[in-house]
Amino acid sequence: MREPPPDLADRDLLHAVREHWDGDIAEVAHLPLGFGAHHWAAYGDAVPRLFVTLDGLAPHHSAESLEAAYVGAPTLHDQGLAFVLAPLPATGGAFTVPLRGRALSCTPWVSGESGGPLDGPWTSAALARLHATTPPAGLPRWRPLVESDFAEATAALVARAWGPGPYADTARDAVRRHLADLDRWTQRYHHLAEVAGGRAWVATHGEPHSGNQLLASHGRLLVDWESLRLAPAERDLRTLADAGVATEADPEMLELFDLEWRLDEISQYAARFAAPHPGGPDDEIAFGGLLDELERE
Repeated sequence: MREPPPDLADRDLLHAVREHWDGDIAEVAHLPLGFGAHHWAAYGDAVPRLFVTLDGLAPHHSAESLEAAYVGAPTLHDQGLAFVLAPLPATGGAFTVPLRGRALSCTPWVSGESGGPLDGPWTSAALARLHATTPPAGLPRWRPLVESDFAEATAALVARAWGPGPYADTARDAVRRHLADLDRWTQRYHHLAEVAGGRAWVATHGEPHSGNQLLASHGRLLVDWESLRLAPAERDLRTLADAGVATEADPEMLELFDLEWRLDEISQYAARFAAPHPGGPDDEIAFGGLLDELERE
């Protein structure tokens, strides 16, 4: 997120990090990264030591599912997947700590660069190794993120005024124009979710795109493991397919997870603009994302 959460002061975050991970941390600084979770750099002796993440819970996560995912990542690393940049356990042994109705976690700070064009060969090889590895015990199972009544619920949502906020009316009108598409996409999504039950399921990262890869001095790493799930491999292979990298993926399962991304993004953005919103940088990004998902092929 480009903007820090308005309900959490840096001093409160600093106290939590010092109490649960590293008492020598002297300061934290919010990082304008990603979209969905908040991130900070935690410094000791003027050097970054920890990458701090504050994940939201419902509708995507529960405290239990986040903990299970973050437990699974170091297990994968210990099974030989050195490219897994796993979170650190807190002093009490858990990998997440509740904070302001969300879940706080810390990962070792590693300097490097992320983003840019996808490294297809590296990503293909890393995902092949991940999918061939025995899944950690207790790993959460994938389930549909969008309910079967999504189109009906969205029709009810656009029947009332949105906002207030600068994107409220434009976003509402855009969603309303696509209600028939939402119904068709949702029905197809849930049909394919039933088909997925008969496919092989493996450990999947969920979003292995270049923004979740870090090119460090000692090699490329895969980061951001909060969505680690048992699922068909196409949950990850969609990233390769979108980048034009050849895969042996099942076309129906690629369609399933493409629809999931699209519907889930629309659901989140619609809820955002139906509520009061200030129109800052995060809202600008969200509005562009909403139009992209409504209108793309």
